[in-house]
Amino acid sequence: MRIFPSALLILLLLPFAWSTEPVRARRGMVVSTDVIASKVGVEVLKNGGNAVDAAVAVGFALAVTHPAAGNLGGGGFMLIRHADGRDTFLDFREMAPSSAHRDMYLAKANSGAIQSDYQGRQMQIELNESLVGWRASGVPGTVRGLELASSKYGRKPWKDLLAPAVKLAKGGFRVDYTLAESLKSSTALLGRFPESKRIFLRDGQYYDAGETLRQPELAAVLERIAEQGARDFYEGETARLLAAGMKRNGGEITLNDLKRYRAVERQPLRAEYKGYTVITAPPPSSGGVGILEMLGMLEGSGYEKGGFNAASTWHYLAEVMRRSYADRSEFLADPDFYRVPLGRLLDKGYLAARRSTIDRDKASRSEEIRPGIAPGYESMETTHFSVVDRDGNAVAVTYTLNGSYGSGVTVPGAGFLLNNEMDDFATRPGQANMFGLVQGEANKVEPGKRPLSSMTPTIVVKDGKLSMVAGAPGGGRIINAVLQALLNVIDFGMNAQQAVDAPRIHHQWMPDRLSVESGVSPDTVALLKRMGHDVVRIDTVGRLQLIVVNGEWLEGGSNSIPHGGAAGY
Repeated sequence: MRIFPSALLILLLLPFAWSTEPVRARRGMVVSTDVIASKVGVEVLKNGGNAVDAAVAVGFALAVTHPAAGNLGGGGFMLIRHADGRDTFLDFREMAPSSAHRDMYLAKANSGAIQSDYQGRQMQIELNESLVGWRASGVPGTVRGLELASSKYGRKPWKDLLAPAVKLAKGGFRVDYTLAESLKSSTALLGRFPESKRIFLRDGQYYDAGETLRQPELAAVLERIAEQGARDFYEGETARLLAAGMKRNGGEITLNDLKRYRAVERQPLRAEYKGYTVITAPPPSSGGVGILEMLGMLEGSGYEKGGFNAASTWHYLAEVMRRSYADRSEFLADPDFYRVPLGRLLDKGYLAARRSTIDRDKASRSEEIRPGIAPGYESMETTHFSVVDRDGNAVAVTYTLNGSYGSGVTVPGAGFLLNNEMDDFATRPGQANMFGLVQGEANKVEPGKRPLSSMTPTIVVKDGKLSMVAGAPGGGRIINAVLQALLNVIDFGMNAQQAVDAPRIHHQWMPDRLSVESGVSPDTVALLKRMGHDVVRIDTVGRLQLIVVNGEWLEGGSNSIPHGGAAGY
């Protein structure tokens, strides 16, 4: 087929032109990384549940069907916007155990290397106790957070919300190709721990696509939680199993640590961008601050005039990202332990000053861009789901084990994996973590502290009406993935599926490198290099789960095809 120059230009400027159509529905929509879990959420909506009920059911279902990141043994954030305009943010991020201290991982760091996977791909991870094994885990928060959401903002009985997850764990579900390959490629991590090897690797008799994965120990835990609530996980039989496993294997979490864990309700951050109100995550997420900082620098810049996928557009975005991530390295941490200077970081004068340092024709050098205030992680294998109900209530949830399959440890007798969130602290302040993110003293390890996160659940409103619900996995890349989803809709007029299919870029200040997805054209890459960017190709910046409200229609867009996606009714 002959492609005429005009057609070639369209393909270069509009690479989303071949995107598939979004899933559309009128009454309710759930978008997650797993279609089984999405359908669980839709059934809750059909049966009278609201968006919070559906989100709780999806969270527990993913703990069964998506073991790489769905979890009971991790933590996360839930952003809620009610149809009447009220909003709130639930922080169920993991907490450091009471025995934790600043230098707890220094003695045994750098003891080797281990293979871990992200979406079935291999990557080298430094083997140390903040990443692998029993000492890598913070006190899990997911069960307490989902219970808080249900009890305060849901309307369906708790047991009804756990019933689908219990059924999936007890009766099993069909393993698809992606999960089968993901489990196999995680052998070096999961194979180190007997329970993980038995359950997820079948002692070396790997699961093939089409086989059924049953998890009876996990089913028993879910049944106890359904009957007793979060009390079982933090004080009951499940808590005792977890604490006993920790004690036997040199871990840090005690029964008292579990009893003391609390989910926290916080005020979301919000700001205006081109007539839209962006509602997003406050600290200990770094994502919301980053999103609002970058939007503030972009506002009025005219960066988008070159068009989507133009070198000038990517260059300006990269420079904005560079400055925001520099601030992240120095000024963000758990607000219960550190006074985060939100007012100054989001001050319009400060953002204008940061914007004024951007050269439109030349890349900055990160070593010359320091964290600056006006006078006066997470793993690649996180997961996100977005929900909208028939009344217009919206929920955005991002939760995680941090690395793919977390610490690799499955709790004996309980069947769930534990997180490795302790690596999201500055375990070695001033040095990069597993995602290359440099972190400072503000995020040092302290007892009872929540580590800094990049998770960025975000809701957008226009003229008082719901416009978007967004989030993504991707470790330190999450913030930039969510930012570009919003820009794709607001500045470039894309629908939900186009916005998630369109190529993305990522710059995180250090290392001084611009990562681009394959959809960024070779000619554009060449221009970026001429501007002085050190450009590298990557597979993905983040796998978005996006809902866009388009008139009477809800549009669901997901990067998780074929094993996940949107479901509506």
